[in-house]
Amino acid sequence: MPRFFPLLMFTLVVFLVPCAVADAPDRDRFQFNHDIRIGPDDKVADVTCINCSVYVRGHVSGDVVTVHGNVMVEQGASIAGDLTAVAGNARLESGSQIAGDLVAVGGNVRRDPQATVGGDVTSLGGGGWVVLVFLLPFVFLGGIIALIIWLIQRSRRPAPAPAYIMRRN
Repeated sequence: MPRFFPLLMFTLVVFLVPCAVADAPDRDRFQFNHDIRIGPDDKVADVTCINCSVYVRGHVSGDVVTVHGNVMVEQGASIAGDLTAVAGNARLESGSQIAGDLVAVGGNVRRDPQATVGGDVTSLGGGGWVVLVFLLPFVFLGGIIALIIWLIQRSRRPAPAPAYIMRRN
């Protein structure tokens, strides 16, 4: 998996960079390789973090997404949207609130009984899910390309001439 990690990171950056904006109140936050900390008085919209972690003590009016990082929702914090952690863990302390779904793919969910989640809670622990979700489509695409190349090469080969055997009487 470490060999494919740079390709995975590059692909995610290409698709997520357009949502990167400056750190301003009620704005989206995006970081790459640098943790995001949302203070108790901060109010932000969507939060996206690649190869880093998110620490929420304030209010997030949108979704929180991390790839290869953890999400820590501390006491009194709230998230109005969904929380998704891919290849990372999600931890909710007492008194924290999530209005949407809580999903951890390739990681675990640790939730205090006093934390509330309005939607579904899904935890697909283990690294196998990350491989399945991200690498399986590339393997399938590679198989289709290999089939096309094989068919083209097969059609270019000349067919062998049939051998005729002459009989003598």
